[in-house]
Amino acid sequence: MVSCTGTNKFKAIFFSAAAASGSFGGLLAAAIESMDGIGGRPGWAWIFILEGLLTVLAGFASFYMVLDFPHETSWLSEGDRQIVMRRLNDDQRSYSGEPETFKWAYVWQAVADWKTWLGMAIYMGCDMPLYAFSLFLPSIVQSLGWNTSTVRSQLMSAPPYLAAAIVTVAVGWAADRKKRRGLFNVISSVVSIVGFAMLLGSSDPAVQYAGVFLGALGIYPTISNTISWVANNTEGVYKRGVVLGFVIGWGNMNGIVSANIYYREPDFAEGHGVVLAYLAIFLCLGSLVMSVLLGLENRRRGRGERTQILEGKSEEEKEMLGDMHPDFVYML
Repeated sequence: MVSCTGTNKFKAIFFSAAAASGSFGGLLAAAIESMDGIGGRPGWAWIFILEGLLTVLAGFASFYMVLDFPHETSWLSEGDRQIVMRRLNDDQRSYSGEPETFKWAYVWQAVADWKTWLGMAIYMGCDMPLYAFSLFLPSIVQSLGWNTSTVRSQLMSAPPYLAAAIVTVAVGWAADRKKRRGLFNVISSVVSIVGFAMLLGSSDPAVQYAGVFLGALGIYPTISNTISWVANNTEGVYKRGVVLGFVIGWGNMNGIVSANIYYREPDFAEGHGVVLAYLAIFLCLGSLVMSVLLGLENRRRGRGERTQILEGKSEEEKEMLGDMHPDFVYML
């Protein structure tokens, strides 16, 4: 059995909205800045109020719009529900057409799986730089030496996001076609490493602005690609949910790091240096290690070295193995 085949290109299209929102967000922030003084509040405060309010409202709406299983949907016909459940059944061993029953065994499987911990390291390698880039891009642009105003800095932050949205979709399509998520993580990380090296090593505003583009082009595709990679190689609804919770939660926690490293203008040497280390060690090296280890495990399974796992197990216990089943082939 091959790995779960949830397509990365759809996740990439979904996540490209984050990059695109950064582009439109810069334009929107520039417009909201003109509200400076309204209600006795500065323009930056209105950015937090208006954009934060929309986020909170969307969060409440998600409780009613995002459902756990196909049979709970109200907008699908019975025939459509059956088609979705059959596709899920074809896609993974542990889905039998009915909602999977929660067992604590799935949680312990996730905790004991080395892929969970390495996935956490890889995701922190792209998520912390993502937060740093998103939080401080206008400040970075303003520090380039072009004497840009706050509003113009917001406007100049839009093009890198738009380019990143396009590349995110392209990388998602290519990674699906080649079925090599690790390879595309490594390539993308090298692009972003070059970009942040340019920011760190040059004082020329044009070179630094080009580095901003490369940083965005390298970071954004790896977010959806890494999440897809982790999901592809984790079998079972509940185990996958636990693993993704660990991976995404740990990555988001590293946003604390990104909020505290950009503090010395105009070169932001500490910030760029820490981001560069995350990209090189956790994202690039971590993806290489994951690819090598998964490839070695696939070869062991291909030689039949894992079949002893099935000995003495009932059919239910075999299904519980998920991605540990010797027939499961990992996505590289």
